[in-house]
Amino acid sequence: MPAPASLDPRLLRAFLAVAEELHFTRAATRLYVAQQALSRDVRRLERELGAELFLRTTRQVALTADGERLLPHARRVLAAQDDLLAAFGQARPLLVDLNSAGLVTGRRVLHRARELAPDCELMARYESGLTGAAGELLAGRLDASFGRFAGLEPALRSGLAQQPVRWEPMAVVLPDDHPLAPLPEVPVAALAGETVYAGAGNARTREWTDLALHLFEGHGIRLAPPLPLAVGDEEFERIMAKTRNPILAVVDFPAMPRTVLRPLVDPVPLSPVSLVWRKGLVHPGLDALRAAAAEITRAEKWLRRPTGRWFTAVDDHVMSARS
Repeated sequence: MPAPASLDPRLLRAFLAVAEELHFTRAATRLYVAQQALSRDVRRLERELGAELFLRTTRQVALTADGERLLPHARRVLAAQDDLLAAFGQARPLLVDLNSAGLVTGRRVLHRARELAPDCELMARYESGLTGAAGELLAGRLDASFGRFAGLEPALRSGLAQQPVRWEPMAVVLPDDHPLAPLPEVPVAALAGETVYAGAGNARTREWTDLALHLFEGHGIRLAPPLPLAVGDEEFERIMAKTRNPILAVVDFPAMPRTVLRPLVDPVPLSPVSLVWRKGLVHPGLDALRAAAAEITRAEKWLRRPTGRWFTAVDDHVMSARS
């Protein structure tokens, strides 16, 4: 097999951690990644080099002759990379877009990442939508965000990596005197004839509007026309109170005055949430974010899909993939 044209430094870091620990679980803990992800990176490196690097048994891990041969080269390459990053201020804060201060998924992951990597500075910002964040990620002005990866244009997705985090049940925000407000749950069919706000016209949230259009199709639900872009919770609440349109949301959407939040059922529509970052980004804060996301996703069973659920085929495909 010919030598690869290039190697992702992350793969070499995975190899070096396992080579020094001779234990996949300890190596994964050291890198703040899930053991499954670490094993996947090692296997990918072995495929790219065309060499088996470790002898694995149920009791121990040992380097092969090729692994021994790679070890000093990996150390030199990674030491040089560390020197380069330090020279250009790689210790800078990691900037993470959480979309909205009231959304729970990204905030929980960020808080756990800060616990896993207390020496890293992970800074939150609150903008609107993954589509808006994607250009910032590719330009290097932002490091990570959360949202519906399948809703991005292919040209944007090609430069980004993603890790599925959650299938988040969707909901609707209703004026508290709306005829459906007394219901504990709102069947999707009950919204027939309603005009529902889902961010139409907001260039930063196109992935959310696209998901809404798929959900509304065949149910007689109209997409509310574009509204003035409201910046800040107070302005958003004022505009929505003025129009009195129901708002498509998720079950963790923050409370708004004079409204009620009701889960959608029959079926339960699911909004896919991924952690998204720029391909090739190397930063200990990103490692901590990925580890935190994997840990919480597993503990909360966030990728388990309930019975009677709804999601798009393209989202299913993307959420089944791994970067």
